[in-house]
Order: sequence, then structure tokens, then C-alpha cells
Amino acid sequence: MKDFLHIVISVIIFCPILLFIIVYAISRKVNIRGTHAFGAASDVTTFCLFFSVPLAISVLWGVNVGAFLVMLAIILAIIFTYIDWRTKREIEVKPLLRKIWRFLFLVLSAAYILICIVGMIQSVVEYLHSV
Repeated sequence: MKDFLHIVISVIIFCPILLFIIVYAISRKVNIRGTHAFGAASDVTTFCLFFSVPLAISVLWGVNVGAFLVMLAIILAIIFTYIDWRTKREIEVKPLLRKIWRFLFLVLSAAYILICIVGMIQSVVEYLHSV
């Protein structure tokens, strides 16, 4: 059982799109509306992407970017908080945190897709170079 759980967690970390699809499908099955199901799936996937992106970069190029990613998230949170404060003067914490978290989902998803594409191109080039 421990090995099975280890395999499932490894697959989810290496392929967060599967987690997104699973959470979205489950959310739709329990009658959550489409936009809310998408939001729930993106919220769960964002947490997974915080591990997936640095791990993928580390595997491909041997660079540890975990601390950089945390700093980027904090800087984005500061920027969003400042913008929210300047436009509304009254900061509502829950909607602000949701905006930050969803924006991080977009940034991390784009980064993960870009890393996957670059990794595939790099693998093809290395293969063709070795042939």
C-alpha cells in the first residue's frame, strides 16, 4: 500500500494535469458548476505545481529554483495586495488570496508547459546529436 501511494504521488507531481483533470471530474460529478469546478481544480493543482515546476527544472538542468519560486510568489502577493489596496482602499482578504492563488496557477501552469516543451526539444536534439 505504501508503494502504491508513493507511485500515485510521484505521478501526480510529475504530471499535474492529471490531478487537474481528476479534481475537475470529481467536482463535476458532485454537481459543482463548471466555473467553480474549474476553480477548485486549479486551486488543488496550484499546490502541486509548486513542487512540479522546481522538480522539472532540477531534473532537466540541475538548478534548484525552489527558493526563487517562493520569492516570486511573495513578490506577486505584495504587488496584488498593493494594487487591491490602491483601487479599493478596503482589502478583502479572501478574494485577494483567491486572485493571487489563481494568478499563480496561470504562471506556474505556463511555466510547466514551457518547461515540458523545452525538455522535449532538448531530448530530441540530444538524441539526434547522438545518432
